Amino acid sequence: MDVKGLGAIVTGGGSGMGAAVGRTLAAAGAKVTLLDLNGEAAEAVAKEIGGLGLACDVSDAAAAEAAVARAREAHGPCRVLVNCAGIAPAKRIVGKEGPMPLEAFKKVIEVNLIGSFNLLRLAAADMTAAEPLNADGERGVIVSTASIAAFEGQVGQAAYSASKAGIIGMMTPAARELARFGVRVMTIAPGLIGTPLLLNMPQDVQDNLAQQTPFPKRFGTPQEFASLVMTIVGNPMMSNDTIRLDGGMRMQ
Repeated sequence: MDVKGLGAIVTGGGSGMGAAVGRTLAAAGAKVTLLDLNGEAAEAVAKEIGGLGLACDVSDAAAAEAAVARAREAHGPCRVLVNCAGIAPAKRIVGKEGPMPLEAFKKVIEVNLIGSFNLLRLAAADMTAAEPLNADGERGVIVSTASIAAFEGQVGQAAYSASKAGIIGMMTPAARELARFGVRVMTIAPGLIGTPLLLNMPQDVQDNLAQQTPFPKRFGTPQEFASLVMTIVGNPMMSNDTIRLDGGMRMQ
């Protein structure tokens, strides 16, 4: 799919991987809307790329519906959705203070999994109602972000791993349902990506984590994530699959 002139929505677009995806899509000519809980951050990146930045809690139905409607008014129907919004709090199932509060587990599921589905359903409605873009009948592409923790979660990642495994799990039924409309659905499972979450850790912790990657022995970059997104968007044969972006890492 050639994204030039097409409407694209990126969640978590105020920083990290989402911001990198937004910049890359805009550079390719897409009309980009960035959604982020931090509206000021989304607006700052949007100003830089000539897009639209909106504050949005992706887990809230009304907020997401309003944001997608704003994006549609500004840029036309959504043709590319990239779900990058997410949280990654670490908490043991049973800690020093007793069992994990159920609300802590619920919050991660709401943001990571329900938030991804919330935007998927709304973008899919735009895409399926739009005209085909090419001879293949392609109408849109949806890319969601999972994690290698979906396969190899560590201690303290029960909620996070469950949310990311859920994103992978909903991909196949979504891809099968939307295929007849010419809408492709893919998932990327990143390893250690150099986002503010990791780069704010002490340097010795960063170095130790980076050494766990077979090659290259460093964190991945948000731009490398964005590059993979663009490969998926541009290749019409890519659908219903999860691609690991982790340098061959398998979490201990």
